[in-house]
Amino acid sequence: MEPNPELNGWTNRIIGACIEVHRTLGPGFLEEVYERALAIEFELRGIPYKRQLPVTIFYKGQDVGDQRLDFLVADRIIVELKAVTEIAPIHKAIAISYLNATGHKLALLVNFNVRALKDGIRRIAR
Repeated sequence: MEPNPELNGWTNRIIGACIEVHRTLGPGFLEEVYERALAIEFELRGIPYKRQLPVTIFYKGQDVGDQRLDFLVADRIIVELKAVTEIAPIHKAIAISYLNATGHKLALLVNFNVRALKDGIRRIAR
């Protein structure tokens, strides 16, 4: 994916909000706690988002079910949250599948169960 100043700007704002949540709460909580806190932080920062957005999955043109995105920010960036020991390959694969299913170009995979949040952020582009 080529550099996109607009996406980079949104990404920086999202990461800043995630850092604030992590700095305030620290590691050790359930994913749902971080999701609620991040929604509050997005509101405080004026970051437009949709939470638990349903996405219909199709197989050969047939609807086979729905999945939910943790967040879709600015109708452009998927933000998937985790609170796990480490991000596993399946977590990245799920983010890629969400990108493919939605047609979006960028996802951030954020694991809050780390000492320093910079170690828990993965940028995934297609």
